[in-house]
Amino acid sequence: MRKKEQLNSIIEICPVRNVVARFGNKWALLVILVLSENEPIRYNELGRRIPDISSRILANTLRTLEADGLVNRRYFQEVPPRVEYSLTDTGRSLVPIILQLTEWAQTNMKSIIDHRAAHTPGKDS
Repeated sequence: MRKKEQLNSIIEICPVRNVVARFGNKWALLVILVLSENEPIRYNELGRRIPDISSRILANTLRTLEADGLVNRRYFQEVPPRVEYSLTDTGRSLVPIILQLTEWAQTNMKSIIDHRAAHTPGKDS
């Protein structure tokens, strides 16, 4: 049992698993990009700019990004209450990397789709 506990602690401190894996969520990168173009932005406006995201998923994604220190949440005690979101410096530092990944994806998408089609189960090789 001790060996399994040690293994878990090694996995938990791995930067790839603990930081980069958080962006495996398809919405996190998109939320960061929309925030980078529209900050500060209110929750409902953010939801309108990403029309196919559910309110629950948007709220969970924002909470996760806030917990990771990538997003600031600012609450205004008004009637009705107002909440604005913006990127932290750490969140902003991620934007150029996301843009590079986006450019890479656009450049290589056709080749990737072609390879997927060639490796579809049931196709003759």
